[in-house]
Amino acid sequence: MQLHQNKSKALHVFAKKMEKHHPFLSSVLLPVVVLLLFLTPIVTESAARPGFVYTRTRGRCTPQYWSSRQEAWPRMIPQGSSVSKVFGSRAYERYRYDLTLLEATSRNDDGENVFARLVKESTAALINSYTRKGFPYSAWEVKTAVIQGIVSEEAAAVQAQRFYDANRACN
Repeated sequence: MQLHQNKSKALHVFAKKMEKHHPFLSSVLLPVVVLLLFLTPIVTESAARPGFVYTRTRGRCTPQYWSSRQEAWPRMIPQGSSVSKVFGSRAYERYRYDLTLLEATSRNDDGENVFARLVKESTAALINSYTRKGFPYSAWEVKTAVIQGIVSEEAAAVQAQRFYDANRACN
């Protein structure tokens, strides 16, 4: 209540000064200023409340975060690099030859496909190893684990889950 009274007083002083110097502007500008002053608290309060728009939670280390391009990727592994060039010839045998790292992070077919889950989580883990201090895996550990995980579905599932856990625990 006190805030609105202070706004009203300030607005009244402003209106008097405007009428004296610029009568035309006061008739046009005054309604706009009034509207802005009194709508500001409403806008800020509504912005703080959750809306009905569905959004996925995206931590700063998840594949979804990296696929959204909210942060620059490290220069060592550009978004357009192919999975086979980054993870080696074994990855070339398992994945498309032209599958890029950006495409790997944005895959949606990782529900039942353990190899898709492995490439998705390992790509995020590799980026995190370069960009996040304290990430539990170094770049060469991620690359080695991918090569070991590609061998079988069981190994891929285990390694994908390890990377999944590390990516979600990271800040």
